[in-house]
Amino acid sequence: MSFKAQLKDFLKDYQKLIILGIGNELKSDDGVGPYIIRQLKLNTVGNENTLFIDAQAVPENFTGKIKNENPTHILIVDACLMDSNPGDIKIVPKDDFADIGISTHLMSLSYFVKYLEQAGDYKIIFVGIEPETMDWGDTPTAKVEKTANEFIEMLKGLLL
Repeated sequence: MSFKAQLKDFLKDYQKLIILGIGNELKSDDGVGPYIIRQLKLNTVGNENTLFIDAQAVPENFTGKIKNENPTHILIVDACLMDSNPGDIKIVPKDDFADIGISTHLMSLSYFVKYLEQAGDYKIIFVGIEPETMDWGDTPTAKVEKTANEFIEMLKGLLL
């Protein structure tokens, strides 16, 4: 199944969606999650049942807000070391989190997702984008930014 088909299938019948962007904006491509959230907000994608959270490198700080919002669906987006080409985008099954160098963040995302699953009955999906570099820099590289913008356009079409 294609990436778009998987995403469309995940979003089917959502009643309240949280899109959570994770990453360090000072480390080039690691900031792709916050970049996507910022662009989605600027483009007013979604509707009143869509909430965008820029979690930076501390998604655990937003567990209370997530529980209070009580979403049906949570889409997490972050740079993800998947041993593929820079800019590749993929839905990563939660069972594979431990096998992939997902994150440079304080709390492992597998633990974060397990906590959320215990806190509520949420459908959760993780979208990973392969970084080109995680060196110091305040913007994503061209390949990662292109993928991020394509993903944003895809979401625009699916969240009408």
